[in-house]
Amino acid sequence: MDAQQEPTGDASLAPGTEWLVNRVAPRLLPLWRRGFRVLFVLDAVVLYALMASINLVRFGTDWPTYPSSHYWIGFAIATGIHLTVGYFSGLYEREPRLGQRAWLPRVTLAMAIGIGVEGVAFVVLDRYLMPRFNLVALFVLGSLALVINRHLSRSLNRKRQGPPRVVLVGSPDTARIVTEQLSHSDRAARVVATRSDTADLVTSVHDHQATDVLLLDVDAFGHVFPQPLGVLEDEGVGFLQRVGAQETLLGLQTVRELAGMPFVRLRSHTLPSHKVKLKRAFDLLMLLATSPVILVVIALLALYVRARAGAPVFYRQTRIGRDGVPFTLVKFRTMRTDAESTGAVLATDHDPRVVPGLAWMRSTRADELPQLWNVLRGDMSLVGPRPERPEFIADIAQQVPGYERRHELRPGLTGLAQVQGRYHTDAAFKVGHDLQYLVNWSLVLDVQILVRTVWVVLARRV
Repeated sequence: MDAQQEPTGDASLAPGTEWLVNRVAPRLLPLWRRGFRVLFVLDAVVLYALMASINLVRFGTDWPTYPSSHYWIGFAIATGIHLTVGYFSGLYEREPRLGQRAWLPRVTLAMAIGIGVEGVAFVVLDRYLMPRFNLVALFVLGSLALVINRHLSRSLNRKRQGPPRVVLVGSPDTARIVTEQLSHSDRAARVVATRSDTADLVTSVHDHQATDVLLLDVDAFGHVFPQPLGVLEDEGVGFLQRVGAQETLLGLQTVRELAGMPFVRLRSHTLPSHKVKLKRAFDLLMLLATSPVILVVIALLALYVRARAGAPVFYRQTRIGRDGVPFTLVKFRTMRTDAESTGAVLATDHDPRVVPGLAWMRSTRADELPQLWNVLRGDMSLVGPRPERPEFIADIAQQVPGYERRHELRPGLTGLAQVQGRYHTDAAFKVGHDLQYLVNWSLVLDVQILVRTVWVVLARRV
């Protein structure tokens, strides 16, 4: 049953920003409705102005070594570098209105990476984008400026949308404690309803125009994932799950503080969009770098398959990709053309359907190389859970809880399950590796898996 609560009060604006919120905000609100992307413009203007100001303070109007046009262009290039690094660092990702993490650590890391890229550009081009000492001042002032931009954006967003309206889901005693905590420690939030369970949660959120849901009991997560979490998340509703001492001991690293209480953010998709795009950019960069060698290898293997098995050289098969969308996977044909004349059959060791002379391609996974075409098309990634055939997914998903979460990412040419397990490792154990990869994804992990895949293939440990 819902219980209407008294508001805990609005958050006051930061000193000195009231005039900007009241006078400037109305003109900027049409842009702010597009979300955090307006920060691209705001950050670009601030960073470019900072670079020019630092040069003016140091040298006046007589800039050294290069003509002034060199510096204006250099400032533009450096601004682009910082925006790109900031995007892939998550600085432009939508944050929940409650339990927001501190901006300063993330901004300073992104600024440090950007300045490092500028340093590499100096070494490669032998021409600096700006005087090198300026980079120190840019790091300090730029970090502070980008943090201020984000607090300003949040203030303007609060002005437009009002304070967060929260629905609490949990036992009455816990809800009462949390309500009291919020009233004392986070006056920006209003508790508009409390519920003892997740039944009719969507209706409650809509009726009270709630912006956030706080799950106070750990067991509640199982009743909101994947739905109604996915539906409400698409509507912009934030979800936070309270964690206790036992859950924290599992090694949670992204715990957020809200009114002195530890919470974790819940999402229907584990990876935020900026990480998904960074992963895609890494795939394309790796394909571009290795394409001269890969094209030659694939051409030679195609000739070999043609000589051994005849036409067709390639075999196409329907697999399930990201978000459960089917796609056509391409691989070298290593079996007879009538191998599945009676229907889909799982491959076995020493499978009699394999064409003589092509078994080594299956054991080394060389027959999978044409899937680089799928990677280029965006159907697959270099690293990720291996794509499964639709004929087998229903049975596996019924037997292995959580199996369908593998579909949050593009399937991979190789994956953590392939380097940690074996070809015939049970699906329940493989999905454990896949979900571990999903939760802990990073570019470093992808590189590690690619390197280990080479070793696994050479050692025939597949």
